[in-house]
Amino acid sequence: MTAVNERPRDHRTPDTDLTDEEIFRAHEGGKLEVGATASLADPRALSIAYTPGVARVSRAIAEDAALAAKYTWAHRLVAVVSDGTAVLGLGDIGPRASLPVMEGKAALFKTFGGLDSIPLVLDTTDVDEIVETLVRLRPSFGAVNLEDVAAPRCFELERRLVEALDVPVMHDDQHGTAVVLLAALRGANTVLGKDIAHQRVVVSGAGAAGVACAKILVAAGVGEVTVVDSRGIVHAGRDGLNPVKVELAEVTNASGLRGGLAEALRGADVFVGVSSARVEEELIASMAADSVVFALSNPDPEVHPEVAGRHAAVVATGRSDFPNQINNVLAFPGIFRGALDAGARRITENMKLAASAAIAAVASEDLAADRIVPSALDPRVAPEVANAVALAARQDGVA
Repeated sequence: MTAVNERPRDHRTPDTDLTDEEIFRAHEGGKLEVGATASLADPRALSIAYTPGVARVSRAIAEDAALAAKYTWAHRLVAVVSDGTAVLGLGDIGPRASLPVMEGKAALFKTFGGLDSIPLVLDTTDVDEIVETLVRLRPSFGAVNLEDVAAPRCFELERRLVEALDVPVMHDDQHGTAVVLLAALRGANTVLGKDIAHQRVVVSGAGAAGVACAKILVAAGVGEVTVVDSRGIVHAGRDGLNPVKVELAEVTNASGLRGGLAEALRGADVFVGVSSARVEEELIASMAADSVVFALSNPDPEVHPEVAGRHAAVVATGRSDFPNQINNVLAFPGIFRGALDAGARRITENMKLAASAAIAAVASEDLAADRIVPSALDPRVAPEVANAVALAARQDGVA
């Protein structure tokens, strides 16, 4: 047992060459700090930045609240909010244990989107309490990135916050994944010479990511989408569907398939795995010729990429140690940057579709079966996504 305040003994993890020593040292003291943008080098500078000069700015904002957008950081500050109930592949580990992830998310916002953000981990799972908390904190931030909130509660929480707040709100586990997935499918189709309108896509998993992926694929014009959960194919009239799945059943499974994953995958063009369900090789082999496999569960994909590659023409995962990483960092920094640049009050479906198209456009310059999306470190992505999202916001009338 590890003693209090003692770093765990160094060892190498099964899937990478990262050591505990290296990882824990990098996280020591947290990954964020607050830096001053105003000079405090002499008494005059201090008087301008703080008292008495700051009182003039506060009086001006008291008379015209809109001035807060110009004279404070709140207008472009993203609140990264979690209750710690669905953290990475770790599950419900609570708000304190989720904080290192939220700090990392904030670091990504700054590095890739040029946006300041603040992690807020809340010691409650009650939707009413979370909504009330963020409504009361609204003067302090300009957007909300929901992170690692368990389904199905995450759907209600996002909907309630969109209704209650006048700022962009997005649950990244849903929509960031969906945006990058669609961009990757476009890249794969360009490589294979296929048309999205003539494809049947199977989504394994009906949690946060699965529902969002299915919806964006339908919105993008995929020929048919079939969703499979732990009880089988989601279809209209199936017993025990929650309201989210009832809505999903109305827009998916046009062929009326019944059964489980085996029945869904037979002859399918694309597999999207966003659950922990193991997929056997023979099911991948039953798919259509030149199929596409997105095995996105972390750290263990639904099917090993090398196994999937025996049958599929294109294979992608959520991991950085295999080709074609489906990484949300390709989406969320640019989406929030574009929404805030445009002064958008919310993030629309068209803004997400525009973000996906922008990611695909960057990838189009160097496409191959093992390069269907840009690198997560590609500096071109966030600015292109931001520009596309801002334009879509203006076109949708939410700017």
